[in-house]
Amino acid sequence: MAFSVTTQPVRPLDTLSFGTSGPPQITDVVTQHLRLLGARADEADAGDPSGRVTLSGGGFDPVGATATWADPASGLVDEATVQAATGVMAVHGRRDGSPRGLAVDYVATATAVVTVQGLLAGLVGQARGATSSPVTAGADRAGLLAVSQYLAAAGADEGESTELAAGGPPFTSAEGVVFELETLDPAAWAAFWRALEAPADAIRTGWRPFQFRYATACAPFPGALHTATRAHPLLRIRQAAVDSGAEVCVLRTLAERALEADGSAPWSLRPLAGGPAPTSPRPVAASSPAQPLAGLTVLEAGRRIQAPLSAHLLGLLGARVIRIEPPGGDPLRGMPPACSGVSARWLALNRGKQAVEIDIKAEGDRRRLREMAAEADVFLHNWAPGKAAEFGLDADDLASVNPALVYAYTSGWADRLQNAPMGTDFMVQARTGVGEAVRPEGETPAPSLMTLLDVLGGLHGTEAVLAGLLLRERTGCGVRVDSSLLGAADTLTGPALRRVAAGEEARRPPGFRHPLRTADGWVAPSDASAGAAASYDLRELATSDALAQLGERGLTATAVTTDLSTLHHDVRFPGVISRDAHGAPAVPDPWSFA
Repeated sequence: MAFSVTTQPVRPLDTLSFGTSGPPQITDVVTQHLRLLGARADEADAGDPSGRVTLSGGGFDPVGATATWADPASGLVDEATVQAATGVMAVHGRRDGSPRGLAVDYVATATAVVTVQGLLAGLVGQARGATSSPVTAGADRAGLLAVSQYLAAAGADEGESTELAAGGPPFTSAEGVVFELETLDPAAWAAFWRALEAPADAIRTGWRPFQFRYATACAPFPGALHTATRAHPLLRIRQAAVDSGAEVCVLRTLAERALEADGSAPWSLRPLAGGPAPTSPRPVAASSPAQPLAGLTVLEAGRRIQAPLSAHLLGLLGARVIRIEPPGGDPLRGMPPACSGVSARWLALNRGKQAVEIDIKAEGDRRRLREMAAEADVFLHNWAPGKAAEFGLDADDLASVNPALVYAYTSGWADRLQNAPMGTDFMVQARTGVGEAVRPEGETPAPSLMTLLDVLGGLHGTEAVLAGLLLRERTGCGVRVDSSLLGAADTLTGPALRRVAAGEEARRPPGFRHPLRTADGWVAPSDASAGAAASYDLRELATSDALAQLGERGLTATAVTTDLSTLHHDVRFPGVISRDAHGAPAVPDPWSFA
């Protein structure tokens, strides 16, 4: 389509309108994000069970999306059953030694963000000359994406290098205060525990499971470490952290988070300094609706999960992704277990990307990176706060060589909280009340050791970049976009925070989303069937018989996946999990365009 660029600054979806219908767990988040991006809401159809969204106006052809729980033949009908089938319950439950559901609507939230991604990608494609095509997103696919690293490790050529067993943070002080501990430095770890008089062998053997908890979702370190913190008041524990260089964060409640929440959007967009680009940004038409970003280049300087996942999804949408890695390459390439000599977990987020080694401490390499940025469409990173500015690689620095650049920073806190701790997944969970939200009422709060916010933050990062690309197409200006783990936490806990504001109980009721034991496994009832299903004793029945018995009584349930390596052959996901060129399991794209 012929698309005229306006020089008037607008939000990406200004002058567009949308209508939604379907499950509120999905469409409420879609509605919130589309409004924050500038679209105007039409009247919703509450009677439609499918999550349907249509965007129109602004000179675009209408773009539609359908968000569903899963293929109806799968028997997956809601958040609980999708969590059970995709392995989310199994991974989240590793710390406790048995599967358990997240008491937040995690896969629904991820599905909503993925749906908005698809709509934005469709509009970007249109603005670049591609035809429009309906988008389909499924909560089952969003769930598989959320566990993709764990699934890849389960299907690797070799076993884990550390034990998968129950155990892990948070810790408790002598007064009963629950707190998280974080450090990336083994020397700081050892100094912290020595200050608390923990046994030397416990300090030594505890480091590896603590270090790998991001990858394994459990940390079976010695109980003596928990005993050590319970012997000391919080004041001494805090001092030990200060002296050693580690950090502690007391778990905040949802009520505390509600008092300080400012209602900010989960991302921010601002035009880059220097005004509009001298020419319209690279009008390379997409090759097909399924590849709306074909012809665009993304430079990604990402570590761990958040930024690499954001870039991975941009690559699935057709962009050429070039990873900026340190001299010697990304050390996480060697993280076990491996497939064909490459870390299975690393492949889950980085397969298909090109790699260039750049030493940003060297002026020559920084000059080379600026030259690459001059020819790119997106520069994406999650460096430590202040690092980009220190090396002259911040948004305004790169805008001087490429006024049409979309500069994206995925951080922990987005500079929105004073005195914030280290911006890692578990610390953000602790600080924002997620540790309370993920467990039902009556249970001790504990951040999930599944990397909930790294994944959801990565999804928000992709969403923000697509919004930035669309804004660039509409204005001709480069854009800085910022997303964060804090923004992801606020999106995830939004319903709980609204319950707090209404004077209601923030947490879900006792026993919420606890699967039921069978003779050979577990079953998870749908949320609507959970109360009635809990009255039946299924422990002497095979899982298949338990499901049949519940079905005869009109109750919906599904088997809980406990071994992620079996998902390849699971009849609920026929043919969707493949193998990449290294033999590592690969989950399907979270959306489709057809």
